Amino acid sequence: MRCGFCQPVSECASSLRNGRRPFRNDGLHQTTNWKNLLTYVAPAATAALAILTATTALAGEPTHYRTLDVDGVKVFYREAGPQGAPNVLLLHGWGASSFMFRNLIPILSAKYHVVAPDLPGFGLTEAPPRGQFRYDFEHLATVMDDFAVAKGLNRYAIYVCDYGAPTGYRLALKHPDRITAIISQNGNAYEEGLSAGWDPIKRYWREPTQANRDALRAFMTLKTNRWQYEQGVSDATLIEPEAYLLSQAAFDRPGNVEEQLDLFGDYKSNVALYPRFQAYFRERKPPLLAVWGRNDPFFLPAGAEAYRRDDPNAEVALYDTGHLALETHNDEIGERIMGFLGRALDEH
Repeated sequence: MRCGFCQPVSECASSLRNGRRPFRNDGLHQTTNWKNLLTYVAPAATAALAILTATTALAGEPTHYRTLDVDGVKVFYREAGPQGAPNVLLLHGWGASSFMFRNLIPILSAKYHVVAPDLPGFGLTEAPPRGQFRYDFEHLATVMDDFAVAKGLNRYAIYVCDYGAPTGYRLALKHPDRITAIISQNGNAYEEGLSAGWDPIKRYWREPTQANRDALRAFMTLKTNRWQYEQGVSDATLIEPEAYLLSQAAFDRPGNVEEQLDLFGDYKSNVALYPRFQAYFRERKPPLLAVWGRNDPFFLPAGAEAYRRDDPNAEVALYDTGHLALETHNDEIGERIMGFLGRALDEH
C-alpha cells in the first residue's frame, strides 16, 4: 500500500520514526496523484491516515491525533501539552484545517495544553450531508462549544484565523468568562478589514441567485486554493504543497462544494455580528494579540489595526506574508504568541 503521495506506507512510517518528513525532498514526485488523498481522509481511513496527519514534534510535548463524537459528528483534533496547563484552543480558517498548526503546536505545547479541532466540513472531521447538518456559522460555533465542553476546557485562550474568528467570537459572546486571551491571525471583526476580494461573495449576499452562487464555485478549485496560500508571499517555495493539497482533498469530497457555498452565503451573519464582537472587545477588554499577514488578499491590515479602537491595549504585529501567515512565519509568530500568553495569563 502506498501513502497517497508516492512512497510505500512502510517507508513513510520509517521516515517518521527516524525524525524525517514522510515526503520526498524533491517536492511532489512525478507519479503523485493528490486525488488519492480522498481515500485516506475518509472516516474509515486506514493506517495511512495516521501518516498523513502525523507531524514530528519540534519541541515540547508530542502531538496526539484523536477524534471525539460531538453532536453526532466525529470531530478530528490535534492535542499536545501538559494536562492541567492553561488551555489554548486553535480554530482554523477557510481552505485549511488543524494541519495549519502543525508547526505551531510544538512551540505552544512546551508550556500550554493545546487543542486544535477541524471544523465540520473541513480537514478530517466528518462532513455530514447538508440534509443532516446545517452549514452556517452559528451551527459551527455550537459544535465547537460542545467540543470544548466535552474536552473539559472550562477556560481557554483562543487562536482564531479567518473562519475561526466568527466561530471563536461567538463562543466569547456566549461564555465571556471562559476566554482568557485572544490571538487573532488574519481573523477579522471589522468591515474595513474586508478587501475587494469579498465583492463576488457580497453580491451573492445581496442577490442569492443560482448564477451568483455558481460564480463562487471557482473558489474551491485547486488553482484558487493554491493561490490563497501563495498570494502575498515573497517566496512561494516556502509553502509546503501538502498544505493546499490536503485542503483541496477536503473540498473535493462529494457534496463539500455545496457546503462551502452555504457557508459563503452565511458569512453575512458574521458581518451583522461585528458590532457585538466589537462591543465585547470594548467592554470585556480580553488580552488580545493580532498577528497578521499584511499582504492577505481577503483581510486587510486595517482589520488588525481596528482592534486597537475598541481595546487600546491590543497588540498588533504585521508580517510580510499572505493569508496563511504560519506557512512562512511560524517561528516568529510562535515566539510572539508565547511572550503574549506569558504576560496575559500571568496577569489573569
